[in-house]
Amino acid sequence: MPTLRITGGRVVQPDHTVERADVLIDQDAGTILEVGDTDRGDDTLDADDGLVIPGLVNAHTHVAMTLLRGFVEDQPLEQWLEETVWPVEAALEPADVRAGARLGVAEMIRAGITAFSDMYFEVSETAAVVEQAGVRATLGHTAISVGKESAAAHADMEQSLAVAREVDGAADGRIRATVQPHNPATVDTDVLETHVPTAREADLPLHYHTNESTREVSDVIEATGRRPIVYADELGMLQPGDTLAHCVDVDEREIELLADRGVTVVHNPAANMKTASGIAPVAKLREAGVPVALGTDGPASNNDLDLFDEMCDAAMVAKLATGNAAALPARAVFEMATVEGARALGIDSGRVGAGANADLAVVDTSEPKFGPGHSPLTSLVYTADGSDVRHTICDGQVLMRDRTLTTIDLDRARRDAEQQARRLFDRAGVADTEPTTTVE
Repeated sequence: MPTLRITGGRVVQPDHTVERADVLIDQDAGTILEVGDTDRGDDTLDADDGLVIPGLVNAHTHVAMTLLRGFVEDQPLEQWLEETVWPVEAALEPADVRAGARLGVAEMIRAGITAFSDMYFEVSETAAVVEQAGVRATLGHTAISVGKESAAAHADMEQSLAVAREVDGAADGRIRATVQPHNPATVDTDVLETHVPTAREADLPLHYHTNESTREVSDVIEATGRRPIVYADELGMLQPGDTLAHCVDVDEREIELLADRGVTVVHNPAANMKTASGIAPVAKLREAGVPVALGTDGPASNNDLDLFDEMCDAAMVAKLATGNAAALPARAVFEMATVEGARALGIDSGRVGAGANADLAVVDTSEPKFGPGHSPLTSLVYTADGSDVRHTICDGQVLMRDRTLTTIDLDRARRDAEQQARRLFDRAGVADTEPTTTVE
């Protein structure tokens, strides 16, 4: 049994206290053996001047969209999707998704993210990247009805079901699966009525967007006579294990439904701000008993995959939206980025404790910005960013040591992504791939 010892650091305990301790890992089992004083360990990682934290969990993203990062900025959500994103995505090929996913996964490892939940296309390509990189992921094919004839829309949901069955349990169990109707607003009612029961019979959870903007909510009300989450509930789309991204514009009845059904909301504050979609009422959701995890959304609408930034954004916008500086304190957003995200993905991660998955990161706190260090936990939320991560470990394996990736060639990932982005935009008929801003 090879073992790894993380030594010399301060450990953020499950109760959020911070204690100087070593962490001993069983690398074969991929689990934490003990947290405390030990001199055992076949290999060691130096955590001096560092905080040992649970690996962060990005509970909603579209990782391969690194290829679209910086292309047409400063648009509202619907315009950005309909006029910018979807036309380019129509030209996607498998090699694009693999290159975009590899760059995005490298970015996440460097920022201490050890697990993510992804919605996108060409899922086998992302799964191959996950297997090679050593991270955990929940993956699925995103089905959408917009612009499709009925037969094609049904086929798309059938593909989402087939892909989920195919990838679930891959990469030695590091990959889990979800069925992914894009949004109740963008998938036809008959498609949902036909295929959601099949997902339930297969015990596959759903992951989808909903209530992302006021316009989206209005569109669903106009089409169905009901608000999106009420409509989704009638279709059997709210069950424990399901994750709903955004939930920006929700009313009291919808919040009650989310709490009663035991689904998880994934808050994506940076993307919601950038697209002027609004601010999700996270404090109100949590007070009602709704589990809330944290996501970056895609790197084209954020524009990074850094959950430290997202933690800070989440805390700040909650204060601004409520006028209450304690509306979403540092402890709460740290839980959203760790243990709540892990629960949403169904993995025993998000905590540094014996028996848990050895999914960890070491944050270097030697920089002046961390001094004098009154509160390590609040420093993680309000001070740190992804560049402060020194080591990243997932499933007991070292994915980054001393800021050097061990499972991904970063230079190659950058080159491949740049090359595939140019090819993608050429196929899509976009001559200029320089960042563009539209002004209304």
